[in-house]
Amino acid sequence: MPFSPAIASPQPESLWRHLAAQTGSLSTSPGAGQLESDLQVDVAIVGAGYSGLCAAHALLRRGVSCAVFDANSVGWGASGRNGGVISSKFRPSFSAMAKAHGLDIAKRMHRLAHDSVRTVEELIDEYAIESAQFERTGNLRCAHTERALAAIIAEAQWAKSALGDRSMTVLSRSEVAAETGSAGFVGGVLNSDAGTVFPLEYVLGIARGIAAKGVPIYTLTPVTAIERLPGAAGVTLRTPAAKVRARQVIVATNAYSSLTPATREIQRELVPFRSAMIATERLPIDLDSRLMAKRRSYTETRRMMKWFRRADGRMLFGGRDAFGKEGQSSGFDALQRAMVELFPELADVGIEYRWSGYVGMTFNALPHVGRADDATVFCLGYNGAGVAMASLIGQHAAAIALGDAPDLALLAQDGYRPVPCHVLRAPGARLVAAWYQFLDAMGK
Repeated sequence: MPFSPAIASPQPESLWRHLAAQTGSLSTSPGAGQLESDLQVDVAIVGAGYSGLCAAHALLRRGVSCAVFDANSVGWGASGRNGGVISSKFRPSFSAMAKAHGLDIAKRMHRLAHDSVRTVEELIDEYAIESAQFERTGNLRCAHTERALAAIIAEAQWAKSALGDRSMTVLSRSEVAAETGSAGFVGGVLNSDAGTVFPLEYVLGIARGIAAKGVPIYTLTPVTAIERLPGAAGVTLRTPAAKVRARQVIVATNAYSSLTPATREIQRELVPFRSAMIATERLPIDLDSRLMAKRRSYTETRRMMKWFRRADGRMLFGGRDAFGKEGQSSGFDALQRAMVELFPELADVGIEYRWSGYVGMTFNALPHVGRADDATVFCLGYNGAGVAMASLIGQHAAAIALGDAPDLALLAQDGYRPVPCHVLRAPGARLVAAWYQFLDAMGK
């Protein structure tokens, strides 16, 4: 697919954009505008989301010249559209990692997961991003069956005994009902090392912070080609109006890597899943006081997981929509039905915001970070848990670009590993999602 300037399009009108407009963050959106003249830097970064900006933050700290380029605006992709859940986890459990790779690997992965939460806290403190409204209130995983509850309790107990993790607490059916306001769960496990954030404010805050310290962020500047010249060190990045010479390039485009030919090869590492979200109108006083009063984030144990949280006096409800395309109403309608099933009192509450974006899913359900060649570093595949992990991995990608070898355990990858039968990814994703929905309906 040839590059088209139409990719420079507005972000969906989400609750996050509404709130950022209220605080003035959108009117002071960071960035140096479009690149109009040739440039030379030590490290060029493609993608102005969490990974790319945090890579720039790490390079700035080490006195390395860098610049960030994006085909759209800061946080235009998943970084500005997600649910704002800060979590210390991966999709595979730590016990499954230990079984497959040994306890030492599980311990190192556990450390990385919790380091990612610390990274978010440190960035918000360093750049004084109060508008992101970070709250370390925890995440409650809500079990939809007794079988699912037993599984997450067993995982919490294993993490405590094998990893020394004391951040998790089991809640009974009545405790989960009292906290959430829903009778749809049989119990749950609370992870205290988790929280929530306003995601667009967070990414804009990081961008403003690094821009104020001298890192140029070129928006509406798609990188259309990344070229290795014969016998020359480094790379040349081509944009519509100018060229960029760099010793190293970090590609941090994740699920939006297909936007230009320069990063399309990386898209073969991923299966993009659409993630849709809805936000209600502001809740009546009685519901506002009873539903999720502790302001945590909440997730289900179903395979086609739904998540929910409170923000701005509203209920936010989100989930995967493998069958729809961006902008289609089918996913939003399904979310509203699922929300009302769990919270019947919301049946007559209006929906004010509907938006969606793409999540980068990998074949092994883990993020990937490493070298494609001696001048190219990539980081991608956060599998729906990327706010904290992308913030951490972007900084590790910067270290790799400078020749370091950070301990990344199962996340480290040497070269691209395309998803098998990638051409069938769309029908394959729909088939898997349909099977998962069937199992969920059967209570399996």
